[in-house]
Amino acid sequence: MDSQSPTAAVAETATEFSTPSAPSPIRASSPVASAAAPAASSTSRSHLAIESLLAIISTIPPIVASSDDPATALLHDEEVATQISGLLRQPHSGSGDNPLCRWLYDTFQTTEPPLQLVVLRFLPTIAGIYLSRVAHDRCQAGFEAVLLALYSHETTARGGESVSVNLPELSHPSIYHESKDAGKSNATELHLAVISPSLEPYGTVRSTRRARIVGVALELYYSKISHMPIRSKLDFSEFCVVWSGLDGSVYSGYGADNSEVQAVQDPGPVNGEEDSRKEKLKVKTGRITLPWELLQPVLRILGHCLLGPVRNKELHAAACTACRSLHSRSLHDINPKAILATESLLSLSKMAAESENDPDPTELSQSNIIIL
Repeated sequence: MDSQSPTAAVAETATEFSTPSAPSPIRASSPVASAAAPAASSTSRSHLAIESLLAIISTIPPIVASSDDPATALLHDEEVATQISGLLRQPHSGSGDNPLCRWLYDTFQTTEPPLQLVVLRFLPTIAGIYLSRVAHDRCQAGFEAVLLALYSHETTARGGESVSVNLPELSHPSIYHESKDAGKSNATELHLAVISPSLEPYGTVRSTRRARIVGVALELYYSKISHMPIRSKLDFSEFCVVWSGLDGSVYSGYGADNSEVQAVQDPGPVNGEEDSRKEKLKVKTGRITLPWELLQPVLRILGHCLLGPVRNKELHAAACTACRSLHSRSLHDINPKAILATESLLSLSKMAAESENDPDPTELSQSNIIIL
């Protein structure tokens, strides 16, 4: 096992992405200057990142660079996101000398949280393209360097420790009922459930580590999902369908009403059976293996898209489609854990959609209001 630190491991794997950091020429000489220095430094780093990105994509709207918070403006700008996603989806993207991958790696290594969110915004596309190409043995050193940077960041933040929760032992009587055996006090005994196992520092992406590295990167994405734009979550739902290799249309009654399903599955007029055949071929060619260490964070992200506090109709429909596809895949693979998880998500989503139209018994109807 590699004993070097996560940061050193990533630097060794992606040497060509590393850039020496210049010492800061400004020294704060007063408390006021010391307080203002971090904000100024963060803004200047954001401007430098935008300037270097301008050499890769065609245009960046002036409002992004002139914003008081350029990193946040860059995160939510649709025009820039479309250009970057288009470059990531090109046939020869992800190579070791790819300038966009270099920019993503360097931007994340700035350790500026707003800029790191910008990189995380494109993780669904990076992971989607990367995993779909694994079977073709293409050189994807650029994508792997970015994924290793995310993995290293999460490993350092967690100190390599696992993420676990305490669950009550359901085989014991409830704490609200009297136990038949008064001598035992196990009614409130807690059991440890591991959500994410402990992490080891990795310097390379091997076939045995790939699912774990991508899964941890998705766990990091999930921890910041409230900051992610809707478009990023839609991209993630799209690649879930591709990864599953099945369209899940047989379960179209689950999770969304007919209008939502129609909006996603039938976006507009198509060119007959040829377009339908191409779409099915696209789904099948991107099919990947789905071990639990990868599928679990995928389902957590879909759970947020389906049951999150802010409901977006387009995102909800796309997430339902993705969940149905993964449910079809789990049935095909006869994976009991995945079957239970995907079917539970679909059922919860359907219950949430049905409850939206139910009247709230705590609200007074208009006819019962007395006007004085």
